[in-house]
Amino acid sequence: MKNRRSETAKPRTGETASTPRPARRSLAIELLRAREAVMSHFRPILAAHDVSEQQWRVIRVLSEEGTLDATEVAEKAFILAPSLTRMIRSLEERGFITRQKDEADGRRVLLRLAPSGQAVIDAVMPHSLRAYAEIDARFGAERRERLLELLGELAALKADRPASE
Repeated sequence: MKNRRSETAKPRTGETASTPRPARRSLAIELLRAREAVMSHFRPILAAHDVSEQQWRVIRVLSEEGTLDATEVAEKAFILAPSLTRMIRSLEERGFITRQKDEADGRRVLLRLAPSGQAVIDAVMPHSLRAYAEIDARFGAERRERLLELLGELAALKADRPASE
């Protein structure tokens, strides 16, 4: 693997602290490029099952976690709350999830995967596993696992406040 300069490295000759990095050296842009490359394996699978990426994340989270409140689903599926609210309605209309008010706290909405939502999971997973196998064959399973570890460490660095403070 190439040894890349860190985002906090000193400017190269001819660069100043205010000169933006070339896009190909930007961590944020490279992460987006990698995401697009990975998702290019999965989008056709999801499209064939008439499920968007965001809908897939919601039903997958509910499949793995069981009943959750809407806030937990939004957090675990990385979906903004307003988007999730619209999506809940659509997923419920399609019979993929059920929702009910929490008896202990009427303000909370509890979401659960419905049998037809589980059927989507069951239909998509074999194709998803084949896509992972293809990625592993080209990239390497050990490298993928290491990348996941590194990305987890990077995600743990999330700033609690804006960088300008």
